[in-house]
Amino acid sequence: MNFHTRKWVKPEDLNPNGTLFGGSLLMWIDEEAAIYAICQLDNPHVVTKFMSEINFVSSARQGDIIELGMVATNFGRTSITLHCEVRNKVTRKSILTIDKIVFVNVDHDGNPFPHGKTHITSSDEKFKNQ
Repeated sequence: MNFHTRKWVKPEDLNPNGTLFGGSLLMWIDEEAAIYAICQLDNPHVVTKFMSEINFVSSARQGDIIELGMVATNFGRTSITLHCEVRNKVTRKSILTIDKIVFVNVDHDGNPFPHGKTHITSSDEKFKNQ
């Protein structure tokens, strides 16, 4: 799993309990997952179709640095399925896991469109062919 994005938990990210607000974290995850799907499918037009159970394992507090990890687990004809983990950067303690996040590749009209991808492509592979 690749952990590309890091976030610093700031006061505006907290809930009334003084821990990271789940809604902020889910927004960050959806954005990171969309970017990952766009990079894998080579198409800026993807939409979130499904998120499986979201398992909050522990919390983060103000000042913590967290990192978001994504990995593709399945390529459908028009979709890509990802697995996500969020962890504390310093302690490596897991904060959240989502087993399945599904994105659908769409055309300019918003209709599902085959992407033709079958495996994870690294950045090195993409740039090697250019």
